[in-house]
Amino acid sequence: MHDISPLLITIIGGIVLAAILGLIAQRLRISPLVGYLIAGIIFGPSTPGFVADTAIVKELAEIGIILLMFGVGLHFSIKDLMAVKNIAIPGAIVQITVATLLGLAMSQMMDWSLLTGLVFGLCLSTASTVVLLRALEERNLVESQRGRIAIGWLIVEDLVMVLTLVLLPAIATMFSDSDHYNYLDILTEVSKTIGLVILFIAIMILFGRRVIPWLLAKSACTGSEELFTLSVLAIALGIALAAVKLFGASFALGAFFAGMVLTESDFSHRAAKNILPLKDAFAVLFFVSVGMLFKPQILFIHPIAVLLTILIIVLGKSLAAYFIVRLFGRSKRTALTISASLAQIGEFAYILAALGISLQIFPEEAHSLILAGSIISIVLNPFVFNILEHYLSRTETIVDKIIDPITEINENIPPLENHAILIGHGRLGSSIAKKLAEQGIPFAVIDSSLTLIEQIRHEGLIAIFGNAVKPQILELAHLQTAKWLIITSPNGYKTGEISQHAKEVRPDLIIYARACFDDEIEYIEDHGVTKVITGEEEIAKHIIELLNFDSNTQTTKTNNKTVITQTKFNPNTSESQKNEDKEKTNIAINVNLPSGNGSPIE
Repeated sequence: MHDISPLLITIIGGIVLAAILGLIAQRLRISPLVGYLIAGIIFGPSTPGFVADTAIVKELAEIGIILLMFGVGLHFSIKDLMAVKNIAIPGAIVQITVATLLGLAMSQMMDWSLLTGLVFGLCLSTASTVVLLRALEERNLVESQRGRIAIGWLIVEDLVMVLTLVLLPAIATMFSDSDHYNYLDILTEVSKTIGLVILFIAIMILFGRRVIPWLLAKSACTGSEELFTLSVLAIALGIALAAVKLFGASFALGAFFAGMVLTESDFSHRAAKNILPLKDAFAVLFFVSVGMLFKPQILFIHPIAVLLTILIIVLGKSLAAYFIVRLFGRSKRTALTISASLAQIGEFAYILAALGISLQIFPEEAHSLILAGSIISIVLNPFVFNILEHYLSRTETIVDKIIDPITEINENIPPLENHAILIGHGRLGSSIAKKLAEQGIPFAVIDSSLTLIEQIRHEGLIAIFGNAVKPQILELAHLQTAKWLIITSPNGYKTGEISQHAKEVRPDLIIYARACFDDEIEYIEDHGVTKVITGEEEIAKHIIELLNFDSNTQTTKTNNKTVITQTKFNPNTSESQKNEDKEKTNIAINVNLPSGNGSPIE
């Protein structure tokens, strides 16, 4: 029997168990993060059975943090933040302050130090990017005004956390040796740290945003997908390491700015796509490592502390966010949506708590309280949103609904018959829409991007905002009287779900769909699609058509004419008939020669 190294068994066991529990969590309509954390708890020393090597998991978790923050940087948009800066920046800062003060007050009850209380409160103040975006996407709110405010709010929180991660080591060193520090020393150390970080940021903005995209472009020019992916990974890891070794910053900050400078590159989307599988794999190991540190006994040893932690997360900071948004004159619907979005904690809380433990300023019970609060708040978050939606449906007035454009954008859809329903208006969908309009075929577009819906309606076309997976959205497009359904989604399994819903209502409906992978074709066809079209199939067909045209066409030049001879070859045609057909298809095109020596155009 072969000996399996602790590294291999940790990676393989962690990923397999996390995948199983993540799938179970997904089936229960809970964030997969909960499954990953529970996988870590099972692998950890606090539960019976196999115990993974904690030191190895921590090393792997560092790579997870780097890639996680690199991904956050790739999606960071200053433009989006500026659009909602007037409410997101002051709102997030006030909400972070309130949550931190509540955490600090609780820490005094637990007899923790001032620094521990501050870090504990900061951990409770930041929401999970993954959970928030998923909640908004499921409700088609990402591009709504409410969604943009929530995302902008989250970006501000993330920036505050990044700054905290940078300053915390220096502050912790001062507190640990407070007898030999005076206020001037503290100010000097903080200024030095901030100065180095500012220098790093300046170098990244002034030089990195030019050099790094150039390096990525050179890598892309090789034509090797492997080298391109390796280059992206090298940029993320290399800059993160340089930030730590040369500027005294953190892996998180270095990776964040590495991703941010790549955002302006033409290859940013490709980089994000290529690095995604690796990022997800190591991020899962990061969450597993977090779960390993959780002690379930905390639920029985300090039940009151666990309850207070959850109340601060779900009620304390959410109420603070609600009143802040209302003070800025926003609607009740907007305030409640943002409050629900922030009623959980996630990635940055884990990173900050892990840093606190490594700096020996964070007791294990505080870390366990953070994990317990995170797991429970993430599980509760979908229920919080459901309660919110139920409350709004029963209490909102017509005036309240009109304030939010999302609720009225799908009103007054005109009746249609024998029309096409086009799902998706991206590059493929917009091309199909143009062809349908040229052919005079009536159609309605369904898309989950509010920006695109507004553009389509501005062009005078019929557009429905929403997720086509939901049957009620298809009904808004008058599915009962439609003749065709065209699905342009690149996700084959989503396509199958849409097709199945449509066929249940209209078994005779003609459905056309695309497939990006061969293994999706059978699945899509089994769910009722009439014809599945692949990109490779259409490209091959078009190339063959071009080859046939080229082989059937000959071009000759005379002194003042270009003669195009087109011959149609038929294996059953005699040689004399071919010559006769060739004579009939000669086309002479006069070419106007430029004034001068009168020589023919070459």
